[in-house]
Amino acid sequence: MLPDLKLDDLVRLRKTHPCGSTDWKVVRLGADIGLVCLGCGRRVLLERRELAKRLKTLLPPSAPEA
Repeated sequence: MLPDLKLDDLVRLRKTHPCGSTDWKVVRLGADIGLVCLGCGRRVLLERRELAKRLKTLLPPSAPEA
């Protein structure tokens, strides 16, 4: 089951992206989930079911920068 996602949430996927990063930012919600790689900026769309399979963990929000 997919956790309750919100825009700008950070997620970690099981497999690494070719750039070497495993962390992604949620930029679109709907039938498909839009993600942006935090390593290289690549944008992808995944179906909710596919994201639920690939998701490793939901990362805590980063502290606001002062």
